[in-house]
Amino acid sequence: MSEAIIQALSDEEISAIENEIAHLPDRESAAIEALQIVQKARGWISDESLNAIASLLGMSAAALDSIATFYNLIHRSPVGRHVIMVCDSVSCYVMGCQNVNTALQDHLQIKPGETTPDGKFTLIPIVCLGACDRAPVMLIDEDLVGDVRPDALESILSGYE
Repeated sequence: MSEAIIQALSDEEISAIENEIAHLPDRESAAIEALQIVQKARGWISDESLNAIASLLGMSAAALDSIATFYNLIHRSPVGRHVIMVCDSVSCYVMGCQNVNTALQDHLQIKPGETTPDGKFTLIPIVCLGACDRAPVMLIDEDLVGDVRPDALESILSGYE
């Protein structure tokens, strides 16, 4: 294993990635899992981390970056401690997601793609969260919140430090 990988990734990250690789037909098949492992530990995927993961998987950094930037759940720039994704699919739109989104922006004083000055929240639009029966929905970290109403946002967000 190269010195660059050892310096860029922790022993725990390398071990977890190698564990995923062991269950797959080839090293490159672990690309998404490897990105998720490092992101879970660091909050986002830096260029240094991406290069080290690509090297560990035996693929080019460009190929791994194309995977990372395709999936909107992989963050290639720093994000807040809590990531809020507001669904703007047709179902959520019909059920008022634009009102939820506007209320969130007003409450947090940020626009989509931005992070609050205290680093607490990042607001990201997402095409679909697959919970149309609970529209409008948003995902805060790994918590799916359905039937969201603008007047409930302050209470919802108060549960996140």
